[in-house]
Parts: sequence; structure tokens; C-alpha cells
Amino acid sequence: MKTRAIIKKFLQGLLVLTLVLVLVGLGKWQLDRAAIVKESNAAAKVVDPKIYTLEELATATLPLDSRNVNKQVSVSGFYVANFRAPLQQDADGTVSDWEVALLQVDRSDPLSGILVVRGLWEDRLTNPEVAMSTKISLVGTLQPRQYDDRADNEPGVISRLDSSVIVGLVDLQLYDGFIAAKSESTRDGELERERVVPLTPVSRIAGYYWQHISYVAIWWLMAAIVLYLPFYRRRIAS
Repeated sequence: MKTRAIIKKFLQGLLVLTLVLVLVGLGKWQLDRAAIVKESNAAAKVVDPKIYTLEELATATLPLDSRNVNKQVSVSGFYVANFRAPLQQDADGTVSDWEVALLQVDRSDPLSGILVVRGLWEDRLTNPEVAMSTKISLVGTLQPRQYDDRADNEPGVISRLDSSVIVGLVDLQLYDGFIAAKSESTRDGELERERVVPLTPVSRIAGYYWQHISYVAIWWLMAAIVLYLPFYRRRIAS
């Protein structure tokens, strides 16, 4: 009987210790998430004034590094296709159709291309001098691909800003994401037209900093309660 009681107490102690370690671990995990959210929010507020070449920040066919989102890039090439992207929302919350062109990157080997948001669809005829043979030099912000469809894929229409939806239409190695053009120019000068600023992508880390911190306190409080319960029961029994 004495041996059985010792084994029972040992198993109870082991259970309590396991629960405490699990709860402490959950608190530590939540604390790490809070740190990631804090770092992400801080990074989003930092504006990098440098203009990079596209090749410095991205590689065709490879996923876009999230650390390079919203950085300014310069690239030159030729527009080889034009699409309407319906129901796009800009940074001000305005919903409209956008003109999106596929830029074949100049002097890329193998041939590569990236989607470029040029402006509003209603302004697509603003620069009639631009043809497939016209070399374009542009500066814009690098943006991640969209994951939600805004329309159906139809001839001349793309459902979202994502190069994967046009893979079968072109014989180019495509870059992940797209560029929101801030300026375009040809050898004859800059192309004047209204530009759009896409809605800034939000962090994929769920929750807010203080929300995660509150969960840390809850997990660790529960661990303290579980650790204290055996002593409390012994005190009540005595």
C-alpha cells in the first residue's frame, strides 16, 4: 500500500510538472509571437529611400522575400501584354479597375517578366505612343502577389494581381509579386498619368502586440495555479 501511494504521488507530481511545462511553453511561444509582431510593425514604419534594381531584390520564378515588400525598384523593358484588373482597392480605400501590363525585362537571360500596375484602367489610352517596341524605364514599389480573386479570369482580364494567373499565356519566366509604378519614361521623356497606390499589405502574424502579451500573462498565471494546487489541497486536507 505504501509503495502504491508513493507511485500515485509520483504520477501526480509528474502530471503537474508536465502541465506547468506545457503552459510555460505556450507562454514563451506567445511571447515570441509578440516580438515578431512588434518587429513587423516597426519595419513597416521604416521607409527605405534607396532605389534598387529589380534583380537586387527578386529573382524570377522564386517567391518574393517579404523583407523586400514596399521597397523601391527600377527596371526597364518592353510591355508585351495588357490586362484589366477589376475591383482593386487603393490606399485611400477607393475601389476601381486598374491597368496592369506585363513588362518583359530588358536584357534578362532567360527572358523574364513582371506585372506592373500602371494606373487606372480608364486612363489606358493616355499614352498612345507606347507600343510593344517602346522601351520603358520605370520606378515603382515592389508588392506581394494577391491571394483573393476580385473577378473571373477572362481574355484581357486577370482575377488578381498574381503572375501565376498568366503563366499559360506567356513564354517568360515570371517574377513573384508586382510593381506599382510611380513613374515611367521613354527616350522621349516621362509619361504623365495618374498613378495608384495599392493598399499596404498587413502582417500575416495574427493578433496585436498587447493581445499576445495578455495571453502570455494568462498562460503563465495558469501555470502558477497548477503548480500551487497540490500545496493548496494539502493545506486544506491538514
